[in-house]
Amino acid sequence: MGNGEYMGQLDRFWFKGLDFLGSRYSILGGAMTWISNHTLVSALSRAGGFGVLAGGSLSPEALRTEIKLTQKTVEGNPFGVNLIVFHPQIDALIQVCIEMGVTHVFLGGGMPSQPIIDTLHQYNIRVIGFAPSALLARRMVRMGVDALIIEGHEAGGHVGPISTHVLAQEILPIVDVPVFVAGGIGDGRSIMTYLLMGASGCQLGTRFVCASESCAHDAFKQAFIRAAARDATLSPQLDPAFPIIPVRGLENEGKKRFMAYQAEVIAAYKRNECSKEKAQMDIEMFWAGALRRAVMDGDVANGSVMAGQSVGMVTKIEPCYSIVHSLVTQALDHLQGLQHHFSQDVVAPAPEKPACVLVR
Repeated sequence: MGNGEYMGQLDRFWFKGLDFLGSRYSILGGAMTWISNHTLVSALSRAGGFGVLAGGSLSPEALRTEIKLTQKTVEGNPFGVNLIVFHPQIDALIQVCIEMGVTHVFLGGGMPSQPIIDTLHQYNIRVIGFAPSALLARRMVRMGVDALIIEGHEAGGHVGPISTHVLAQEILPIVDVPVFVAGGIGDGRSIMTYLLMGASGCQLGTRFVCASESCAHDAFKQAFIRAAARDATLSPQLDPAFPIIPVRGLENEGKKRFMAYQAEVIAAYKRNECSKEKAQMDIEMFWAGALRRAVMDGDVANGSVMAGQSVGMVTKIEPCYSIVHSLVTQALDHLQGLQHHFSQDVVAPAPEKPACVLVR
């Protein structure tokens, strides 16, 4: 069987994702703040994947500009936009997506409201939600989302409490919308494994940080290349009564400063100097600013170097096309190996007769 025939078989595994995304491969790029701009998104979509613009930190005007630049450079290939549901200008950002003809909107940062989902559907925009648990996956499907991203504990940035593999086991058998698996995925063998479990595709973020087309500072990229999986750790929650979504990133002085800032904000909230919503937003803005210092200015000592545990698989700077090609090749090799293994007429040896043991 030639590679073309195996590619056809791979397409049958992720056909649901291909049909939903409209891309050549069902490989999505995670929407990484300050990194997933028009340059990276366009390069990923041109390489056959599905790029997603990170709109969480953008104003409506900035988002409009990014979408326009992506549309000019993506060469007709599909892409999507990621929005954060608690963004203070979420309605205006949605309006920009509608006016610019965006086809896929990813809603992260929490549970999207029914009016948001309904508004996007009125304009035939496909809505993708993020499910960190089986309970929320069921709820979002009932609300009408068209697809799900299930992102596990191993991912970079804001993460949920459950591992990717456990989420896949819990969620893939119970929902009938396309499900894309994310969190800790760094090679094509993992992609193929989740396709075999019933996924429609996979999302990768950390793997694309060191793409040639990524705008991340060289110091940020070199920090990824030097890091091992164990270096991507979580920021702990200081007060159970004040919920903060943990953030996974590389250990540095910036993470220590965040812990001190978080303690200050929580103390101010308990003194009734600010609302819980403002305190949570202040903490989020701290993260956004610290991430920008690391990504854009290269301050990897004091900024936030968000990274998933798959960071240990990032070993060099290379074009998006090469990354996507290697992922697909690895997936095909894994599929070919499995089919070769199960096509062999292997006769299992008869089990040896157990020795008779005399018990007195």
